[in-house]
Amino acid sequence: MNGQNRKDITPGIEVNIVLKKDQRTGAKTRGTVKNILTNSKFHPHGIKVRLEDGQVGRVQDILSNNE
Repeated sequence: MNGQNRKDITPGIEVNIVLKKDQRTGAKTRGTVKNILTNSKFHPHGIKVRLEDGQVGRVQDILSNNE
């Protein structure tokens, strides 16, 4: 699942994000969502989130749903 829709992302789920410094290479970072930073319902480049470890980036893949 991609990370373009805000409704698909909740705190506590595991995701792959692309950090600002990795946007050119597309290198992904795995982590658990702490908070959602994008207010809009949809973003073409991915919803921006903060991971538990403090890193901020745009969601590329949703790996697990803790529902």
